[in-house]
Amino acid sequence: MSRFMKKKLFGTLPNGQVVHLFALQNSNGLEVCALDYGGIIVSLKAPDREGRFADVVLGFDSLPQYLNEHPYFGAIVGRCANRIAKGQFSIEGKTYHLATNIGPNHLHGGIVGFDKVLWQTKPFQNKWGTGVHLFYLSRDGEEGYPGNLDCRVTYTLTDENELIIDYNATTDKTTPLNLINHSYFNLAGEGRGNILSHELYINADKFTPVDSSSIPIGVVQRVHNTPLDFTRARVIGERIEAENEQLKFGNGYDHNFVLKKEKEGELTLAATAYEKISGRFLKVFTTEPGIQLYTANYLDGSLKGKSGVNYQKRSAFCLETQHFPDSPNQPSFPSTLLRPGQAYISRTVYQFLVR
Repeated sequence: MSRFMKKKLFGTLPNGQVVHLFALQNSNGLEVCALDYGGIIVSLKAPDREGRFADVVLGFDSLPQYLNEHPYFGAIVGRCANRIAKGQFSIEGKTYHLATNIGPNHLHGGIVGFDKVLWQTKPFQNKWGTGVHLFYLSRDGEEGYPGNLDCRVTYTLTDENELIIDYNATTDKTTPLNLINHSYFNLAGEGRGNILSHELYINADKFTPVDSSSIPIGVVQRVHNTPLDFTRARVIGERIEAENEQLKFGNGYDHNFVLKKEKEGELTLAATAYEKISGRFLKVFTTEPGIQLYTANYLDGSLKGKSGVNYQKRSAFCLETQHFPDSPNQPSFPSTLLRPGQAYISRTVYQFLVR
């Protein structure tokens, strides 16, 4: 097979702007399709051990479905992924008030976050792979955040079956920034049951415990002797219903893990996931200090996906590479502040293998 990149019409927004889909394929036939709307990864087709391809991410066939409320399927999330307590933070003595969209708290960039805007695009091919650059200027005051933030996110599909996501940004005022991609994975194939039999490894022996509203309590705890211990590969469903306060608060797994790093900002293995029937094996690498495991605890069957199947609870998992939740209000956590003259640089790699 040969690499290709195709651009086609996906739909039109209510304001008349046209949304395009970019289909990327590598020399092995692995294919990633992404939109300029929200940077949404619509599909990702990966082979099983017999060479048969299946779409392994949740999503929709049409733009109207993405314009309705959905749980950030495949989208770029920003300015700040995850939760910010009470929708506010202070920088140098000034308090900023954000849009609140999950009770009294701020989630995933607010009411109109980066997942709901049209990004400018520039497709490319080079010696590393084929891909698309996405550009967005977030204006000062957008969703309550300070500063004009100039963002670029790049999706690169390599012949090593890697989807590389590079995040870059600059600002003219100090602002918190925590960008992620929010893809929902099922390595058996989208719409093919739950993910409870997947085996998961997370390269973290600590996590950030939360309160009943999923806001970190400001400490780091060890995972040892808890259901959050994935320091060796464990089946996701093995302990997901265990009597545990943290699992109760998250309705399952919805927690940030503190990745083991020898050097801040280095690209290291964060997690692996394995589905034994198909043989699909996912490796996740990141420069970020944390990763959020979310097991789609709030899908309820009301959303019908690409396969025509209604997505049920725990029919996917997310591995969101990130800075820690509520970091702007937690001085002991790694800082998310980006200052004028600095460059925000982050990389995450999802590699699709078989075994």
